[in-house]
Amino acid sequence: MTPPATGRSLRPLAGVLAAMAMSLTGTRVSAIALPWFVLVTTGSAAMTGLVAFCEMAPYVLVKLLAGPLVDHLGPRRVSWVADVVSAAGAGAVALLHALDLLAFPALLGLVALIGAARGPGDLAKEIMVPEAAERGRIPLERAAALSGVTERLAATLGPAMGGALVALAGPLVGLALSGACFALGSVVIVWALPRTQARYAGAPIPAPVLEAGGYWRRFAEGVAFLRAEPMLLALTLMVAVTNLLDAAFAQVLVPVWARESGHGPAVIGLNSAAMGLAAVGGSLVAAAVAHRMRRRAVFFVAFLVAGPPRFLVLAMDAPVWVMLVVFAVSGLGCGLINPILGAILFERVPRRLLGRVNALGDSLAWAGIPLGGLMAGAAVAAAGLSPVLVACGAAYFLTIGLTGLRREWRQMDQPRGVGSPSAPASAESIGTESSRSP
Repeated sequence: MTPPATGRSLRPLAGVLAAMAMSLTGTRVSAIALPWFVLVTTGSAAMTGLVAFCEMAPYVLVKLLAGPLVDHLGPRRVSWVADVVSAAGAGAVALLHALDLLAFPALLGLVALIGAARGPGDLAKEIMVPEAAERGRIPLERAAALSGVTERLAATLGPAMGGALVALAGPLVGLALSGACFALGSVVIVWALPRTQARYAGAPIPAPVLEAGGYWRRFAEGVAFLRAEPMLLALTLMVAVTNLLDAAFAQVLVPVWARESGHGPAVIGLNSAAMGLAAVGGSLVAAAVAHRMRRRAVFFVAFLVAGPPRFLVLAMDAPVWVMLVVFAVSGLGCGLINPILGAILFERVPRRLLGRVNALGDSLAWAGIPLGGLMAGAAVAAAGLSPVLVACGAAYFLTIGLTGLRREWRQMDQPRGVGSPSAPASAESIGTESSRSP
């Protein structure tokens, strides 16, 4: 780790984290407002799942292809443009509906635009973190944990604000707030990372390097790196399954449960806020003691606590206070997951490949998310809510337990190096692990 030094600048990392907070808060508000808007206007769980699919499929596809372009253009520029487009899309949904001009196909098109912009925007902010941390002489584990704290704060404030606004003022106000958050995020990036200072926050690859190979050559380089890492690939595939189940939970199962139980969107926001607040605590713990953690044990216990209990407590139709406790404990587990994954990613991947490898890993991990809402909507229509909740909780448990038996996971507690611009792009020479979770 790079030791603390005088003359360091905390502005780049603070700015990246602030922009990340704005963007993620907008996403979380939209995650409550948009499904509720579709559900109350159409009454169809299947159509709610279709809207979620139309947002997340472009997200995953564009993010998959965006890695080489982010490495080339620079994450600052990509982040700014993506936030502006996301803000315009969210604002257009609210405006067109207010004018009674929002047909369902137009809604699908706008949410697809938002998803397509969010993919490279989220990627750009993620890969700015290690460079901004190095500029401020901040250890990578701590930077990853602070990024996790930021994500969890957004997961706390976003649903709380979204649930309250939707309950009090309707989903359109929530969508308008979502657009405002994206717009503010773009302003923060411009303020914190002026163009003349963007070099250390993820600069474009120098022209001589780019001329050595075109877009597909650089894309293939990222694929080759990921394929050479069995543990990293197994981790990504496991997260892909759990992300599918989490998407089913958030996009369809929770809104349907809120409507059928009579609790409404306010309790959705309350549960999410309890989970997010506890996750902030978990991330702060990780920030303080991440370098002392036995990653493998903490990772799997945290995942088991974070996942299955949420499905089962809704299936039981437990009292609200019991749900709050379960969601809070799940949040504590969630708070420990992403700091571990973020530190693994920053250790493993050399800087010049960070955009494309992170894009590939994230896209694989998120590949099931577009299907989560569709599958959940169809399953609820066919079998009812409670059986689907129980089945998803069981699938979550089996996915984590069976994957944890693989030999590759022993490498998780064996960090050996840190990715750097000068590090070679072979699996054997880099160090240990990588990837990200929901």
